[in-house]
Amino acid sequence: MKPYFKITFALSIIAIIFIARLAYLQLLTDRYALNAANTSIKTEYIIPQRGVIFDRHGKILVGNQPSFEISITTALLKPDFDTLSFCRLVNISKENFIQKVDEIKQDRYFSKLTPMTFMKDLSREDIARIQERIFKYPAFNIISRPQRKYEVTTSGNLLGYTNQVSDAYIKRDSLYYKPGDIAGITGVERSYEDSLRGKKGIKYIQKDIRLRNIGSYKDGKLDKQVVPGKDLTLTIDYDLQRTAEEMLVGKHGAIVALDPNSGEILVLATGPDVNPQLYSGPEKTKNIYKLQMDTLYENKPTFDRSIQAAYPPGSTFKLLTALAGMQMGVMDDKTVFPCGRGFNYRGLRIRGHGGADPLIPAIRVSSNCYFSYAFIAIMNKYPGDPTRGVNEWRDIMNSFGVGVFLNNDLAVGSKGHIPSGEFYEKRSKKKNWISDITRNGSILNGMGQGDVLLTPLQMANFVAAIVNRGWFYTPHIVKSIGGQPNPDPRFKVKHKTLVDPKYFEPVIKGMEQVVLAGTARRLMSKDFTQLAKTGTAQVPQGKDNSIFVLAAPADKPKIVVAAVMEHAGFGATWAGPAATVIAEKYITGELKRTHLYEKMIKSSFMPEYKRQWVADLKRKGLWETSLMKKQQDSIKATKLKIKLEKQKDSIDKLKKN
Repeated sequence: MKPYFKITFALSIIAIIFIARLAYLQLLTDRYALNAANTSIKTEYIIPQRGVIFDRHGKILVGNQPSFEISITTALLKPDFDTLSFCRLVNISKENFIQKVDEIKQDRYFSKLTPMTFMKDLSREDIARIQERIFKYPAFNIISRPQRKYEVTTSGNLLGYTNQVSDAYIKRDSLYYKPGDIAGITGVERSYEDSLRGKKGIKYIQKDIRLRNIGSYKDGKLDKQVVPGKDLTLTIDYDLQRTAEEMLVGKHGAIVALDPNSGEILVLATGPDVNPQLYSGPEKTKNIYKLQMDTLYENKPTFDRSIQAAYPPGSTFKLLTALAGMQMGVMDDKTVFPCGRGFNYRGLRIRGHGGADPLIPAIRVSSNCYFSYAFIAIMNKYPGDPTRGVNEWRDIMNSFGVGVFLNNDLAVGSKGHIPSGEFYEKRSKKKNWISDITRNGSILNGMGQGDVLLTPLQMANFVAAIVNRGWFYTPHIVKSIGGQPNPDPRFKVKHKTLVDPKYFEPVIKGMEQVVLAGTARRLMSKDFTQLAKTGTAQVPQGKDNSIFVLAAPADKPKIVVAAVMEHAGFGATWAGPAATVIAEKYITGELKRTHLYEKMIKSSFMPEYKRQWVADLKRKGLWETSLMKKQQDSIKATKLKIKLEKQKDSIDKLKKN
């Protein structure tokens, strides 16, 4: 076959394919018929109910309630429109009416033929009154949209909230989202948006030349049924969650609890907390703004410290230092370092407990000296090449889920920080930086200070890996979707650490000794056994952070807990009671040591936080600016109040007329 015959043959085949496709689209489908009839056939979307969110025991956390809006189609707004009578009907002033219409016309998605939101968040009473007379105003329609109803008053960061989609949200999924649609913005609402939102129903409506409905197009054969969103059952035990949140009132910090056997998150509490009921109702937008403004100041209520805050883990990290040292072969559980009332190395002095002891007693008394020397041994594993030793240590740490993203189903999170050898090369400007360890901070990593940072969720997770003798499931927050077990394959994989199982036994025995005769002995319970480690992390802003991790019961743990209380003091004094109260309630079903719970709910560290915030602003030269900003906010609030009162007076006058 000659070349031009081949080309002709190929072009003929392509032409036949195009003709066949065009024939199919025009003769066998309504796609182009709908486009051609666009001026007379309009698409109406039916918004599905979002899925309900339950806790692990079936308690409803988030449900739905009807929310009513009034839409406007400006093409139907005639010159002789009776503005005043309509304003009386919906209780707004004429000026407010004009302002709303102008704002709608300036919207980037505005179209004269498209219904746009005119008023929203109307009550049932308002709608019942308006519905009787709105037929007189063809440009306006009542639309019912499902709105979230929060059945609880805590866990706002965990649950998240829904709001109208932004331009960026629409761009991510323009086939589904339209202007005015509602979607999950934060928390579980955001991370499981695809499951919760359902699928919109579609109706094709024929309209006459005056845009009045005259019936369904093709008797509704092309319409699509609405599909409600799928219900979610969380792994959270809300009673336990609520207890944790009560203990965090007046504190900055977090309490996290996991089931080490499954990776299910039982508690994910952060302090301060957000009442999710602020995320619904007519004051929703104003409340979200207030929370965001508070986040700019000292409290930061929308900053979820359980998964976003990265803290020096303090002495809780000594457990991982011991495991890494044994795995790397630079020590074993019988190794004794030259300790005597603290650590003294090349002019660096660190206070501590214990003497020349092996591993288990060193864990029991939380010896700073022991674990500092252990980390020096890790750095010196390869003489002249500390970077290689630190990188091997870092890889072991990463295998416990610290210093990396956990790849879970939470909307936000931090990976914390585990430094590499190159990090210290850059800081010291030396290839062999071991001689600089007392100045570059690397020596402090062994006892959980220095450059090590972990989130509370990561702390709980590494404890789960320890009590499981070297494995963990990825922590996750959704147990089932639509009544079926969560199908996400990420939560079915056992992640193995780089530490041999045999090295976990002495560390676990040391954790047992912490409770029986060590730094947490005052938290021992007669009703259940515990494995624990205290942590008191020094921070530059002020008082030490109080940190505590535990697993219970000791022989076969069902729960691990990590607690962090910012600037509270010793680990066993504040974080410890909070953690053991959570473990006790989960295992025994009740609070037996009520004095610990009472101690936590009656304490507050807010004066310390306020002092630090003021000191930080003064140090930055921003204190006067902050005072002025607060005064301006107060003035704006007063002006807004006066404006609202004037509007109310205007509405009252309209009603009388």
